[in-house]
Amino acid sequence: MEEKKGMVAEFKEFIMRGNVMDMAVGVIIGGAFQAIIKSLVDDVIMPCIGALTGGIDFSNMYVLLKNDGTVYESYSAAKEAGAAVLGYGALITAIINFVLMALVIFLVVKAINRMHKKEEAPKSTKICPYCKSEVDKEATKCPHCISELKIES
Repeated sequence: MEEKKGMVAEFKEFIMRGNVMDMAVGVIIGGAFQAIIKSLVDDVIMPCIGALTGGIDFSNMYVLLKNDGTVYESYSAAKEAGAAVLGYGALITAIINFVLMALVIFLVVKAINRMHKKEEAPKSTKICPYCKSEVDKEATKCPHCISELKIES
């Protein structure tokens, strides 16, 4: 007969699983890392893109859905005034930010993976020179063809 676990015990078991804790740490570090990437994109890369495109500020590109003749200085001013606006520039900016953030994260992860390249474990097998079967490195006789083998050092 299986014992019923209490909800608290079940929750504790769920929380203490390794993958849940790893995910929690990843989310926390990801939040901190996001601030760095956002600053890199907003403060370094986007100004360069703006300079290359002649100072175009995508975030202020919008269309008034209901135009009553009022002219707004910016997208944020139109939103503050309660005007019905379609902020396609904000979407373009968000897409550019996403692509740049994904690129930067890819490059960082690639660099980290290169630095943490795992050393290959030494081979524990060798190939029999007579029957070409794989045998243990310490074997003195091939189990497949019964040939005498030299122990490699």
